[in-house]
Amino acid sequence: MKWRKYTLTTTTEAVDLISCALDEIGIEGIEIEDNIPLTEKETKGMFIDILPELPPDDGTARVSFYLDEGDGEEEKVAGVRKALEELRPFVNLGACTLEVSETEDKDWINNWKEYFKPFTVDDILIKPTWEEIPAGQEGKLLIQIDPGTAFGTGKHETTQLCIRQLKKYLHGNEAVLDVGTGSGILGITALKLGAGRVFGTDLDENAITAVRENLQANAISEDAFSVIKGNLIDDTAVKEAAGYGCYDVAVANILADVIIQLQKEIAAHLVPGGIFITSGIIEGKEAAVREAFAANEAFELLEVTRQGEWVSVTVRKKDS
Repeated sequence: MKWRKYTLTTTTEAVDLISCALDEIGIEGIEIEDNIPLTEKETKGMFIDILPELPPDDGTARVSFYLDEGDGEEEKVAGVRKALEELRPFVNLGACTLEVSETEDKDWINNWKEYFKPFTVDDILIKPTWEEIPAGQEGKLLIQIDPGTAFGTGKHETTQLCIRQLKKYLHGNEAVLDVGTGSGILGITALKLGAGRVFGTDLDENAITAVRENLQANAISEDAFSVIKGNLIDDTAVKEAAGYGCYDVAVANILADVIIQLQKEIAAHLVPGGIFITSGIIEGKEAAVREAFAANEAFELLEVTRQGEWVSVTVRKKDS
């Protein structure tokens, strides 16, 4: 099947009204392109570390939507044109041109899989569940991952930094807190390295399903890895479900701004001497993360490791 992409060139001031009109017609999942910079509040809420470089905002915007022949295409396009005429007296619609192009109906959810191939992190082999073990890699510690729609194949530098730190600080039977668990790759790696149990949290409901499926793929009991949806930073129920003063190691591969908030909470969940491994920190945010830890009397800095432009900061909870 081929979809038709309709792109309306208009003004930024008209976008909200146009979006509402499209929704009333029954068109969902629109794309909005403009050059308006994100506000500080928006970047913090979305936890964005690297902002795109945009040209100057000229007040124009492009609103795109997709239709197929079986979706009442002609009727909906006619409805869009009528809605635009009704809006014209109330808002500047700009050029108000509607361009049409065709796009193939691709399996966007699964096409990425062709790029996810087995790879190693030192003596650990990480492979997607649908791939075979490469020749000559049979003796490595095997972790099988299918992230589904959750974050985490293990190939990103930040995940590899965390894996190496887990290898260094896990010695057997530890309790591990995995904040922002995603696909569960770090928690599963911890269990494969000898941890006794893992408790994971994530804001994405898809992570719950992904973790359970990946536990099964790695022949690990669900009893060893509990995972709940929620925010450890400000959700009392999540904090209590995780438990206080009971983890030997905590790991968070998130982003710098989240880690800066999380470091205020995480010490309460660690045992004295517990290790907190963090990554997802772009080089430009390293100083801010280190300053946050330095200001927290509960922690002492152990080491900073790097891979590419990404940084991992590992700290230890003081004994007293």
